[in-house]
This record gives sequence, C-alpha cells and structure tokens, in this order.
Amino acid sequence: MQLIGNGGERFEDVREIAVLRGGGLGDLMFAVPAIEALAAAYPDAAITLLGSPMAETVLRGRTAAVQTFEELPVSPGVRDAGDDAPSVEDFFGRLHGRFDLAVQLHGGGRNSNPFLLRLGARHTVGTATEDAEVLERWVRYVYYQHEVLRALEVVSLAGAAPVTLDPRVHVTDDERSAARERLGVDGRLVAIHPGATDPRRRWSPDRFAAVARARLEAGDHVVLVGDATDVPASSAIVGAVPEALRSRLHDRTGSLPLGELPAVLAAADVMVGDDSGPRHLAVAVGTPTVGVFWFGNVVNAGPVDRGRHRVHLSYVTRCPVCGIDVTQVGWTAERCEHDPSYVDEVQPDAVLADVADLLATT
Repeated sequence: MQLIGNGGERFEDVREIAVLRGGGLGDLMFAVPAIEALAAAYPDAAITLLGSPMAETVLRGRTAAVQTFEELPVSPGVRDAGDDAPSVEDFFGRLHGRFDLAVQLHGGGRNSNPFLLRLGARHTVGTATEDAEVLERWVRYVYYQHEVLRALEVVSLAGAAPVTLDPRVHVTDDERSAARERLGVDGRLVAIHPGATDPRRRWSPDRFAAVARARLEAGDHVVLVGDATDVPASSAIVGAVPEALRSRLHDRTGSLPLGELPAVLAAADVMVGDDSGPRHLAVAVGTPTVGVFWFGNVVNAGPVDRGRHRVHLSYVTRCPVCGIDVTQVGWTAERCEHDPSYVDEVQPDAVLADVADLLATT
C-alpha cells in the first residue's frame, strides 16, 4: 500500500523506536495499525510502547509488533492520574537518549510533543495543533479524521506504509474455547457492552435490555462486559430480563479481568456496543460488531467495513437540554454541563436486525 498523506523517506539506522499513545482502550486500538506499519517498515528495530498499564495487559503476547512496554508517568495532558506510576525523573532518566525514532500518536501535541522531545530521540514524528511545538516531521492535527488514519498518516512521515486498517489482537482457538467453557456457553454467544467514557455516547440500558431479551428468547447466550462504571447499566439490563431467561445471561461487568476480555470478546459470535473501547477491541480480535454511534464519532472511530461491522447513527446536532451546537468538537469546543444520551434515537429493532443478519452470515 502507498503512504498516507505526503509521507516521507525512511530514516537510516533505526534500531529503537518509541511510540507514545496513552489514554483508554479505544485509543490503544486506534494506534495498533500504525505500530504494525512501523514494525513492517523497520523490521530490525525494537518498538517500545509508552502507554498506560492497560496497554501491556491487553497487548502482551497478542501482537508481535511491540517488544517492550513502558508505563507513562503522571504528566499533564499525557497521563492525568496513576498512584503507582513512575516519576517523571525516573522515566526520562532511564529512557533519555535510548531511541533513534520517537513517534507521537497522542492527541494534538500541546502536551505530548514537549513530552516526546524530552526523550532525546534522533528523529521525531507526530501531529501538531496550531499552538503546539512541532516535531522534526509533523502533520497538522485536525479533529475530524479517523483516528486509525491519523496515526497511519503520522507513521507515513517516517516512511511506514499501512499493512492493515483494522487493529489486530491475537487470540488463540484454545483461549476462545476456554472462555466459552468458563461462561458455560453451549450455543451462540452475543456480547454486550452498555457503556462509554462519554455519557452522551451511551445507549440507554432499556435499549440494550431489549436486544439482550430478544437474543435470549431466540436461544442464544448473552454476556455483559465492562468495568465498574458500567455496573449500573448492566444491573438494569439484568433486571429487565425475565427470570426464566437469566440462566443464559452472564453478567461479567466489573468482575472480568482486563487480560481476559480479549478472549471473551473473541468467543462471541457478535458484539453489540456503543462507541467504546471494548467494541474497538472486538473488532481487533475478529468478532463482528453492531455499534451505536453519534454520527460525528463515526468519522473518527467507525469501523471500516460493513460485511463484518454495522453502525447505527444518531444525527443529534444540538444538546437536547440546552440546544448548544454539539457538532463543534475537540479540545477547544464549548462543552455544556449536560450529559443526555445523544444516541437514544437509535431503535432496538434496527440493531437486532443487524445482529440477526451477522449471526446468519458468520
């Protein structure tokens, strides 16, 4: 494949590459195709991912592209919290001067570019907003761009061409089988994640409950996944399911270790979710998905194909509470204090139709 954007020549004598990508699970998934592109362009180089502890938990042993993981220190705009995080002094004391190439895939660069430059790498590439310090090679950060393509455009500055547009996280057949056995699944399995970091991206629990109930009535198993913040939504879903159907409803919200999530999602025949990290991880492990999206988020985070992945769009352009324009997004956009769902206009019947279609064709 050709380079994305203007691209650039490969750097000479690159043996150590650092990739900066903090943030959540979805952010990590968006960076994986770019990391794979770097690994293909620089096959003799070792890649170190600078990220949150979650990155190593999810990717260790599941990708050949990353050899080393380094936990980020707490630093404004790079990592905002972490009780056991390394100190800034320790982090740069160990890593300064180690890398031949440092790659910034973490936002617009206001905070991440100065952070990256402290590594003292021979070469640097990344994005930059109009007010950000620039790197050796850089591309303008414009909010509305698919995050995978944004990251691929960055690594193209270092001469790395795409090898995939979807993130890839490896799960073995034995892991899939073991996950189904632990859940007690003896038929088709639908995974549901009823959460999102931004509450405005969350489809309401009653709508997820309608999907769960319909699939349980069809004889499928349903597994609910998510972290502790998703427990109220999952509890509401469980409460809306008739007692007679609950033996095939497996609620693992808040109790499933993150390291086991890839296998559980890979064990599912279809995954239903909001625009959230677990849905992006489901794409990476090869599970078909049905996603509920606010239309603006599809630009940045929607799946690429429609044979395996379906999207349902809500076209809300103004806050349902105060009427403010919500199409102006990004770091500098005005944000009202209201958190209504922007996606509840999506109806369960439409989602269920795509679930049924994917189950019939996979």
